[in-house]
Amino acid sequence: MPAALSHLIRRAAALVAAVAVCLISAAPGAHAQGYETEATAAYVIDHGTGQVLFSRNADVPLPPASMSKLMTLLMAFEALRDGRLTLDTRVPVSAHAMSFGGSTMFLNTTDRPTVEDLIRGIIIVSGNDASVALAEALSPDGTEAGFARIATDRARELGMSSTTLMNASGWPAPGHVMSMRDLAILAEEIITEHPQYYRYFAETEFDYENRSPANRFNRNPLLAMGIGADGLKTGHTQEAGYGLVGSAVQGNRRVTFVITGLSSAEARARESERILSWAFRQFVERQVVTGGTELARAPVFMGTAADVGLAAAGDLTLLLPATGETGLQAEITYTGPVPAPIEAGATLGELVVRVGEGDTAVEHRIPMVATEAVPQGGIGIRLGTAARAVLHELLGPPPTAVGG
Repeated sequence: MPAALSHLIRRAAALVAAVAVCLISAAPGAHAQGYETEATAAYVIDHGTGQVLFSRNADVPLPPASMSKLMTLLMAFEALRDGRLTLDTRVPVSAHAMSFGGSTMFLNTTDRPTVEDLIRGIIIVSGNDASVALAEALSPDGTEAGFARIATDRARELGMSSTTLMNASGWPAPGHVMSMRDLAILAEEIITEHPQYYRYFAETEFDYENRSPANRFNRNPLLAMGIGADGLKTGHTQEAGYGLVGSAVQGNRRVTFVITGLSSAEARARESERILSWAFRQFVERQVVTGGTELARAPVFMGTAADVGLAAAGDLTLLLPATGETGLQAEITYTGPVPAPIEAGATLGELVVRVGEGDTAVEHRIPMVATEAVPQGGIGIRLGTAARAVLHELLGPPPTAVGG
């Protein structure tokens, strides 16, 4: 190719490159019918799609009470995964761990409970002593304070930006706070990454060496309701009120939620059941995008065809309100015209689907790929395209005809 022609084509390509946006659907309106809760803060998420179904004061750092024990459990599960602990590892009980009141396993300094004993003691009877003993075993300096520092760092790594931990048990302490969103992130991490240990959350009784028969029952009220609940952790202090991190499965859906600030254990049980019923009944799964189906066409630069089909690289299934408008919006973005040659299946842009509004808004991004190959045009096509682009720059667009 002559050097002058090559330069002309390169100059033309630079001139016509632009960002194109194509709106493919839009339906204004609320994401779901309004939900009212007695909780001072709440957060509800659909596990499969990751959609936020409800949010109230979800990012406010609040005292989490015993719900923060989930962080101690996650750190233990990760240590088990990494081989730093086994379920049969025996753990010493310090005088500090033994000193805690409230809900306990009634451990003493002569005990050497296994890691599994402590996990069950934390989950089922909400043992403060169990939490501290396990935390000291995980701490880089053997102290609960040292554990709190590394647990806070780990929380930050998980995106729990409103979490600061001062202890392992949720015992009231200045600055010991978590948000409802952070607790949901933590619950989802446990459910998704540690299914082999998640089974402990559904156990209803545990009595370590018959020391506390009256304190052997799991406090999670959902487990006895027959509504598919299998976790996770209650919490209560005078400052925090009554709270619960819960999760349940019905059909092929799992819903995880966090509530806090309820006035009593009865109110907590009532609101937990109510919020799950709402989450499962008021939303339906719908496939809104089918992978491989052409959704738009993009102009092609210097190809044997004037345009190329764009299709989503995969399916997208969303939860949408069973009644009312969806608030669903979608657009395709790409840089075009797309220069040839183009291979079939090449990523050329992105489909952006937004559902919901405000705190519950979620954005999904799917690559858009070419539905067919477009070879580069011959020298005549390429020269003509380049010349038209340069003339357009020099002379401007042709005049617009005006009718009389």
